[in-house]
Amino acid sequence: MPETQTKTSWLNRTVLGIGLTSLLSDWSHEAATAILPAFLAVIGAGPGWLGAIEGISDGLSSFTKLAAGHYTDRLKKRKPLAVLGYAVTALATGAFAFVTQAYQLVIARSVAWLGRGVRSPAKKALLTADTPSWAYGRAFGLERLMDTVGAIAGPITALWLLQKTGHDFRKVFLWTLVPGLIAAFCFLFLVRERPIEKKESKSFFLGLRSLPVEFRKFLIGVGVFGAGDFSHSLLILYATRILAAKHGTAWAATLAIALYTIHNCFSAASSYLSGWLSDRLPQRKFVLAGSYGVAVLTAILLCTETHSLYLLGVIFLLAGMFEGAKDALEDAVAAGCAPKEQHGMAFGTLAAVNAVGDFASSLLVGALWSAFNVEAAFGVSASLFFAGALLILRLKQS
Repeated sequence: MPETQTKTSWLNRTVLGIGLTSLLSDWSHEAATAILPAFLAVIGAGPGWLGAIEGISDGLSSFTKLAAGHYTDRLKKRKPLAVLGYAVTALATGAFAFVTQAYQLVIARSVAWLGRGVRSPAKKALLTADTPSWAYGRAFGLERLMDTVGAIAGPITALWLLQKTGHDFRKVFLWTLVPGLIAAFCFLFLVRERPIEKKESKSFFLGLRSLPVEFRKFLIGVGVFGAGDFSHSLLILYATRILAAKHGTAWAATLAIALYTIHNCFSAASSYLSGWLSDRLPQRKFVLAGSYGVAVLTAILLCTETHSLYLLGVIFLLAGMFEGAKDALEDAVAAGCAPKEQHGMAFGTLAAVNAVGDFASSLLVGALWSAFNVEAAFGVSASLFFAGALLILRLKQS
């Protein structure tokens, strides 16, 4: 083993700095995400707009992630690119406060997610550059855990601010600027940049073609799964609509946000625990495929359209578990399938595949839900989740 576990610490300044940055950034935009469905209702927009906002912003973000992944491997310093991305996301999310029409939300969300696209490959490449390969699962798991702690703080803060401001959504959106901009400064001052070797200049398409065959097989499995992996903000809308008949719209929305907080708690725990477990197994693919299996069960339960608050809690719990595990393990498996000198391109391509999947799945599930019913929407998701798990199990990753 080229990296000795007894002599190398994986929990260093860079890992902690990236984790803290992720916590603050997610705190910012998850507070906005938690109240976004309700805000759409206030300005008179339906579920189709929510699917369009999520899908279009993720789709545009995919192109940025591809380009950023290609160029981050050739930059002498990756950190300025990541800092810029965090700043753009914070400012665009704060701009939600000035929106009066649904199409304006599409634009603002797209700009925010373009900032995420710029920073994502650079951030992950900086993380792997300062982390031994035997600890990729834990490093990415910790990053996702702290990211999700921010996602837990976001909805809680949003609820508290809504009560304090008399349900003034615009003031909550403005508040998101505080943690969002602090995140950019944390990345700037805490994350360490490791020097990288000057690489042979390659065209974008030649860089894609040079990625290992097993990594490309891995992308197929991720892509199939991602085609059914709907935005989890749809869960808030799902629960609000089901609970409204019994509890009323206002209380149903509160319960839905509370369930989403439970979702994020289990996502945080799952991300680190699954990463820790994957570092101790001969192949990380088994834990990743297992998380895809949990997604299958979640989609099947969504098809029941249950009115039970208890079963809704189980659905949100399972959704959080598979989301946390897949987010950490897809990055860890990708890092193991590609050499470090190609990690920027690898993470950019993986992020792009996920973004395209988010675009397709958000539009697909939203359209099937609107045109047919819940069973059709989440039944398709379950089938795609199962196919993705089978493809991951066929990988020959060492």
